[in-house]
Amino acid sequence: MTIEDSETGEPQTYVIVGEHEADIKRGRISIGAPLARALIGKEVGDTVTVTSPKGKREVEVTKVEWNDVPPLEEVS
Repeated sequence: MTIEDSETGEPQTYVIVGEHEADIKRGRISIGAPLARALIGKEVGDTVTVTSPKGKREVEVTKVEWNDVPPLEEVS
């Protein structure tokens, strides 16, 4: 899923994965993360407000893809 920060316009791409597969440095966020929870079920063009430990931010969904994600230990 690709999102764009409403303030900065910066695009960010994430893959939502299970808790044990999460690795933010590789763009893999846990299904339990505030951002992932806010994005579940959203479509391109949807805007969501995400509340995290860093505060609130608004993002727009710009791309949704379904990808096969290899297990974390297989990613180099």
